[in-house]
Amino acid sequence: MLTKYVFSEEVEGNSNMVLSPLSIQIVLGLIAAGSSGPTKDQLLHFLKSKSIDELNSLYLHILNIVFVDGSPNGGPRLFVANGIWIEQTLPFNLDFKQVVDNVYKATSESGFHEQGEWDKKFEAFNTKHHKFHFLDGESTRAPFMTSRKKQCISVFKGFKVLKLFYKMGTNNNIPSIFSQSGDTRKLCMYFILPDAHDGLPALLDKITSEPGFLNRHIPSRQVEVGKFLIPNFKTTLGFEAPEVLKGLGLTLPFFPGGLDKMVDSAEAKALFVSNMFHKSFIEVNEGGTEAAAATAAVIKVSRKFEAPPDFVADHPFLFLIRDESTGVVLFTGSVLNPRAD
Repeated sequence: MLTKYVFSEEVEGNSNMVLSPLSIQIVLGLIAAGSSGPTKDQLLHFLKSKSIDELNSLYLHILNIVFVDGSPNGGPRLFVANGIWIEQTLPFNLDFKQVVDNVYKATSESGFHEQGEWDKKFEAFNTKHHKFHFLDGESTRAPFMTSRKKQCISVFKGFKVLKLFYKMGTNNNIPSIFSQSGDTRKLCMYFILPDAHDGLPALLDKITSEPGFLNRHIPSRQVEVGKFLIPNFKTTLGFEAPEVLKGLGLTLPFFPGGLDKMVDSAEAKALFVSNMFHKSFIEVNEGGTEAAAATAAVIKVSRKFEAPPDFVADHPFLFLIRDESTGVVLFTGSVLNPRAD
């Protein structure tokens, strides 16, 4: 749903789109861990989880598997360092801080990064310019990479799916999935291509309206390919997420009252998500893929606006002169008429 919503905003003008659902979900999971009441319930419903414990266990499991460092053995390296920023004057709730540190491993540096080589690289000398058709019927010429090797492709009514594998290194069979040296990942990139030049919006509607769509349309075998062209591309997208999330029904975190599990302070009930930023980048070429994403949530305190106080001593008042270091009052009195002697 998030991809569809953002896509509908970017599709005009033939704009590309990229985002990291996992990066956004991790920050929303962090916010959920510090929430309570209806806000917690809405976040859990949005993230399709039954409880905070279930959500924390899910992300701990994902982070321990997906973000294993495979680079020493020739595989991709991914890391996550998303974070939540709360006003410095507010002390973290210790239970929430433990979840932030131990489950989400969040820090003040925000980012998600992937550097991955294709398992079967494309030869750069085979790359040639071909026509690329826009949704509006216009076209341009762009560099396309190609290969004569078999590809993992499945053909369905109205669209095709291609699966490209990333090089995963030499330690895939190490059994401990929670070990830093154990890499059980099988990272792939999918290209979902509608048959019609203008078929992407309808295909996106189909994908987002059918739960489990991708799992039912995963290519399973290598096949001979006729004409095979994939464009090199690079794109960046940044957006402020609150309006997007509100449009999808997630509204309560952006109002005070439900994030009181984050800090130990009398102002805990006044916390709210003041903004949430997401930025993603991806580049695909003959060698592989480089992608990065960052999501940051800013938590603030809602303080009622108070007009600056007036002080107009135009009527009788008391006064005193006091030594602040000892607390001794040296003089005291009252003024009933400032013109009297």
